[in-house]
Amino acid sequence: MKYKVIFAIALFISTFSASAQKEFSIWADKELRKQSAEQIDTTVWPNDPLLFNVSEASLTFYPADPAVSKGASVIICPGGAFFYLHVKTEGSDVAKWLNKKGVSAFVLKYRLIHCETSHPVSERYEKMKDSSNTRKLFAPLIPLAIADGKQAISFVRVHAKDFGIAPDKLGVMGFSAGGVLCVASAFDSSLEGRPNFIAPIYAFVPPTLQVTVVKSTAPMFIAAASDDEAHLVPTSINLYNKWLAAGVPAELHIYSKGGHGFGMNKNNLPSDKWIDRFGDWLKLQGLSN
Repeated sequence: MKYKVIFAIALFISTFSASAQKEFSIWADKELRKQSAEQIDTTVWPNDPLLFNVSEASLTFYPADPAVSKGASVIICPGGAFFYLHVKTEGSDVAKWLNKKGVSAFVLKYRLIHCETSHPVSERYEKMKDSSNTRKLFAPLIPLAIADGKQAISFVRVHAKDFGIAPDKLGVMGFSAGGVLCVASAFDSSLEGRPNFIAPIYAFVPPTLQVTVVKSTAPMFIAAASDDEAHLVPTSINLYNKWLAAGVPAELHIYSKGGHGFGMNKNNLPSDKWIDRFGDWLKLQGLSN
């Protein structure tokens, strides 16, 4: 595989400790340096930094302690309406929690809509006022994001030995917009690009995405809240029903309160415990401690 020897040497030298995190370009197969176009906004949620203007997809690796790992790993796709990414509450916080359970994690930065200002949240709402404009923005971007998600799976699986993980214990978790990448990956045409399990969390899944569940489709864990402001609960229920009808293992958690985007935020609500339920589910599958 192209550049694999160089990649493996660099990875073994600098990555295999429980505290190390390295970022890799998933398309160029190289360690990624900071991209000048990328920006961080902390003005809206100081404790929840938003990454925007991502033009090159990459993975940041959070390795679990090899002494307790069972080889499982999860690619995490943060949400943010394709304008920005909640890289902490739907990214690194999840990765670090999984590490404590002996599960390695990768936080995916996928391509986003270009922001013309330094205020991605207000720009998002302004541009999405007109539904026809929203469709024009999303139509060309969503296929690129899905391609990034599938490439991330292939990249991790090709380098599974270098990362110290099992290629047949690789899952994908997607929050909100990241849920599109998560769900679409389960139906990739190639086995190399298909995950072994998925976890769409208050996922957005456009009607154009073909979801035909068969016996070989990956098992699924779902979580959402009934008071989701984005009204995405029907999406979660529909996904669960499709898995159920096909006889594929699935677990569904719908909380009465939690809103949209609860992630790893602490709201003093039962929805705060969704990650614990996911941990229980992973343990039941023999993937975590």
